[in-house]
Amino acid sequence: MILQRALSRCSRVLRTNKYPRGSTGTEQRRLHTNNGVFKVSEEIREAVQARRPVVALESTIYTHGFPYPDNVALASHLESLVRVHGGVPATIGVVDGLARVGLSPEELIELASQRKETMKVSRRDLSFICGLGVANKRINGGTTVAGTMVLAHLAGIRVFATGGLGGVHQGGESSMDISADLTELGRTPVAVISSGCKSFLDITRTLEYLETQGVGVATFGAGRIGEVEFPAFWSRQSGIKSPAVLKDEREAAGMICK
Repeated sequence: MILQRALSRCSRVLRTNKYPRGSTGTEQRRLHTNNGVFKVSEEIREAVQARRPVVALESTIYTHGFPYPDNVALASHLESLVRVHGGVPATIGVVDGLARVGLSPEELIELASQRKETMKVSRRDLSFICGLGVANKRINGGTTVAGTMVLAHLAGIRVFATGGLGGVHQGGESSMDISADLTELGRTPVAVISSGCKSFLDITRTLEYLETQGVGVATFGAGRIGEVEFPAFWSRQSGIKSPAVLKDEREAAGMICK
């Protein structure tokens, strides 16, 4: 339900979002050509070029979260939610050593079934898994928030919906156990709509780290009055005040519009 609400709001934001006056959109959406390590589906290429609302979706929830075949049913459901709200879903993952944006139903089943070795792929792992693919060692991989953001940006996709972000782990000030999701949010211009970070993390330090990275963080108010807290994945309440609050889709669109 959390991700379902995020996808619904994400699609409304995309419909509201506009390019600046006089912009052709080409400088906003950078589409890389398909090659031996990277492939964007025809549907996603056409949608990006036509400036239709495209929503990126990650794949680690299928490879390292839900069991098979429940993960296939979940993937189909989430993509349907995007389409129902007027968007084009672009599920991202690595299949047979090839980073793919816009997985087909057959590719999703291949990835989710884990019939072959399957990695969890963040930014650091993309060169490794795709390089092995070039060398004919074809591994599958589910992309994390960070990995998905990198590939979405290369495909010209500006908005990405997910569940819970990684963050600073408890004791992270000593262990330096900090998710690569946080640095990716500070370096890659993709708006991420999520349900906050996972509740077992150090949320206060996670927000401090995001501030250091220059990441704008805001919570969708959804009609709430008074102090709005930063969400903690399964819960709207974390006990920590949100850095900023957006009251509706227009404000959200204005925040991410370039």
